[in-house]
Amino acid sequence: MPIAWTLDLNTDIPVIDQQHRRIVDYINDLEVANTGHDRGLVGRILDDLVDYTLSHFAFEESLQEEAGYQYCKPHKRVHELFVRRVGEYVERYRAGEDIGVELHTLLSAWLINHIKRDDADYVAAVKSNMVGIIAEKEKKKETGGWFRRFFK
Repeated sequence: MPIAWTLDLNTDIPVIDQQHRRIVDYINDLEVANTGHDRGLVGRILDDLVDYTLSHFAFEESLQEEAGYQYCKPHKRVHELFVRRVGEYVERYRAGEDIGVELHTLLSAWLINHIKRDDADYVAAVKSNMVGIIAEKEKKKETGGWFRRFFK
């Protein structure tokens, strides 16, 4: 069953929400590939999903560090454990196992839980930091509205 984006998944940090929506798209694409029994497509989606998710995690962690988020290290550890777990699925896929349905189930549950719990916890710190950066840069006439495209 595809993941439907719902308002309770929004962090209200537009760039993060956009990235999360893209990850949902990859997970939904994986379901389509599974349904079509297209092993090659599963592999391509898996590679793209892993690459995109690693970039997203790095970006998210950099925002947390910049904001001085007190649980940045534990959050990063959650990411690392998840990457390791998905890496095990990649290895199984490359060994010839049919991991598509199992992986889709894991990704769907993990992502929803992670956004609603782990990510929701850092939002206030990151948004507060971004508001401060925007105010400082606008005072210096440096932003030209650039940050406003991403952060409210």
